[in-house]
Amino acid sequence: MGRGLARHFLRRGDQVTIIGSDPAKGRRFLDEAARAGAGDQAAFLQADLTSVAENVRVIKEITARHDALDGLVLTAMRHFPGRVVTPDGFEATFALYYVSRMLLSYGLTGLLEKGANPMIVSVCGVGVTKGRIDWDDLSLKHGFGRIKAVLQGGRATDLLGVAYAANHPDGRTRFLLHHPGFTDSGTDSLGQPAKVVLKVLARFFAQPVEKSIEPIIELMDDPPGRGLLAYDRRAPVDPSLPTLDPDDAPPVRADRPPAAVTLSTPRSGPC
Repeated sequence: MGRGLARHFLRRGDQVTIIGSDPAKGRRFLDEAARAGAGDQAAFLQADLTSVAENVRVIKEITARHDALDGLVLTAMRHFPGRVVTPDGFEATFALYYVSRMLLSYGLTGLLEKGANPMIVSVCGVGVTKGRIDWDDLSLKHGFGRIKAVLQGGRATDLLGVAYAANHPDGRTRFLLHHPGFTDSGTDSLGQPAKVVLKVLARFFAQPVEKSIEPIIELMDDPPGRGLLAYDRRAPVDPSLPTLDPDDAPPVRADRPPAAVTLSTPRSGPC
């Protein structure tokens, strides 16, 4: 979905930077942009976003390249075949789905606040209430499961949006939690037989990426409010859901930098 949104904004004449771990995919994106006559608008940063240090490097590079950002679109999430612990001590699904999004959101806020109509878009499972956060074992050292890890990351990402809005009550940057529905957006990170099963289901039931990104584009172009926005496709998500409970995402204290928080917490830039 990130690539679909990047293509859309390139066609509109915006500058777009994509961030990913696969240099081959990055090169294909740049080649495609060049063939479309938008080569000077496109950039690719290779980074392993499960790493805190890599996220910090990305923030520094984006800050060096841009004076302002209009949008930050967060889509990175993958299924790991087993429990993987990053050098920072995070379970890898949690690191990619939550920690990276938290670091990039807070780390690029300064540039976003200078944008024309800034928005952070987190593509996630908002509105889904399955799964829970294991507050006593965030790395899932005891009882790891791939689905359990993804659901925990999703619930943490929901709270990221709640906390971000609470921490920036006077900010111009909106935070959109967006559930796109079942989308045919690739199965590269899945193992067998899940990959085959999902491909079959996607063929008959999933909507194409181009359709799934339409509500996101509409919300970015004409935001319906300020602060936190939560949508399942084009339908607002009930903010009273327990997964969006502000008591689980208190504001950051002045003496605690956001990068130290775990779960308390442009179109001219990265997409």
